[in-house]
Amino acid sequence: MKFLALALDYDGTIANNDIVDPHVRDAITGLRANGIIVLLVTGRTLADLRRVVGDLRFVDAVVAENGAVIEFSDSGYSTVIAAAPPPKLLDALRQEGISHIAGQSVIDASANDAQQILAILQRLELPLVLLFNRSRVMILPQAISKSTGLRQALTTLRLSPHNTIGIGDAENDHELLQACELGIAVAWGSEFLKQSADLVLPGTGPAAVAEYIQTLAKHGQMPVPSKARRKLVLGYTDGGKRLALAARDRNILVAGDPKSGKSWVAGLLCEQLILFGYSLLLIDPEGDYTSLEALPGVVLFGGADPLPRPRQLLRALRHADTSIVIDLSHTPHAAKLEYVRSLLPGMAMLRRQTGFPHGILVDEAHYFLRDSDMRALLDLEAGGYTFVSYRASKLHPDLLAATEAIVVTRESDPDEISVLRTLCSSCESELSEEDWRQTLGSLVIGEAVALPLTAEAEGSMRRVQLAQRLTPHARHAAKYVDIPIPEQNAFVFWRNGVLDGRIARTLREFVEIVQQLPASELDGHLRRGDCSSWIARIFGDYLLANTVEQLEAEYRRNGNLEIVPSIVQAIRSRYQFVERELP
Repeated sequence: MKFLALALDYDGTIANNDIVDPHVRDAITGLRANGIIVLLVTGRTLADLRRVVGDLRFVDAVVAENGAVIEFSDSGYSTVIAAAPPPKLLDALRQEGISHIAGQSVIDASANDAQQILAILQRLELPLVLLFNRSRVMILPQAISKSTGLRQALTTLRLSPHNTIGIGDAENDHELLQACELGIAVAWGSEFLKQSADLVLPGTGPAAVAEYIQTLAKHGQMPVPSKARRKLVLGYTDGGKRLALAARDRNILVAGDPKSGKSWVAGLLCEQLILFGYSLLLIDPEGDYTSLEALPGVVLFGGADPLPRPRQLLRALRHADTSIVIDLSHTPHAAKLEYVRSLLPGMAMLRRQTGFPHGILVDEAHYFLRDSDMRALLDLEAGGYTFVSYRASKLHPDLLAATEAIVVTRESDPDEISVLRTLCSSCESELSEEDWRQTLGSLVIGEAVALPLTAEAEGSMRRVQLAQRLTPHARHAAKYVDIPIPEQNAFVFWRNGVLDGRIARTLREFVEIVQQLPASELDGHLRRGDCSSWIARIFGDYLLANTVEQLEAEYRRNGNLEIVPSIVQAIRSRYQFVERELP
């Protein structure tokens, strides 16, 4: 994963006794000179921070008041993402003599007064929470944390938490570290924070942070911790034990016989990555991943529509939480080859420059990545590729050598099994060739094996029942089903050259009318192709329109009277019809 942003806590992490360590300042300057965004994430108010720091432009942005206030240093633009302190609470604190500092949203007080403050909150029935930070306690709105502020700041900067490292020391830094791809606790900080962090930075004070920042400036990739917080559930063993793969920049191969469920397995992994907020590009030769469009941030290109140009993809991938599926199922094979081979080098360069997309999936990879120029198409060292193929033996040897995890569905070809076994030859395993053939050949739909090369397989073949997916057969959302279109765009029904009197202004109305009519009463519409034309022209759903057009053509050829139920089913299969409640 490309390293693009650093989020730093202030007190105790880079500053002691209010003062930023001078070595940290120099290290931040060097990091920013390399194009890395640096954010200060603190519980202090902006006014208090300026009092002790002075000019805040030594960082790119400040997330203050524990996430409630954001300021971008160069422009001076600031925003408050939480409510102001309730006046009645401020009055109560003054009346009871509790010393405090009120910010634009957060109130800071001594931790010694926490019990008294809690009693006030209970008495006033205020939806506020207490958050301790060593000797201090903060009163802040519910759901406000360093994480919420950091995420909004990164979104504004078109960056992702998955390209961000966070460093903190105290109780209020848990959410900060959890939000970042890599969360680092300093050795001189909270014990519990160190237990939950991805890494612990050794040392005794901010000078150690400065030294670590200087190290980061020399490398463009995120350090990989020994343990992983984000895991992709592959499935469950016969004993019910979960097998999950660490979500990190590995090159993964999904192999197996045709029609054995390879794309379903790859979709299972991609689905979880998307839900974690990673940005993916999926090259989909057969239309196997279109259901992922139901997930947030996923954009579907291609299909019956023209394939996206590079400029379209660049625009879409400027947003850190966007994933793209390119459906090549309507593209001739030769054109697929040309398109994919022209697309991949640009995507590799984009990842090197921007960090997006975080991962790239290539299905039917043996068609595109078998020739000697394969290395010009991919950046294998960056990782994050998933290759799906029923002919792993045809993939370029350098690609296979760069593979770090292998998941196999049913595999019956002895030659393919031999290749997979060779890829795992460096792993200590006592499995014989016959063991491999029996295990891989006996898999059924819904099962897979993680091969010994996969770290989580622990040097063996781990057979699992595959986990459930959120979108196994997801259909389009209910858009267009009940949203009326202008009357001039409505479908007007005719029968024997005479207006029928019925019109459809929604897809639901169209289905409800059509399913009551015999084909003979729709004869004119079916012969003219009115149904498919209306769906394409008004709703822009060219994939559905193409399906309906083929049914209309069949009717014109042989007068199939069962064609109307097929049209209804095509629409219902494409869209989610939620039954309306009766009045």
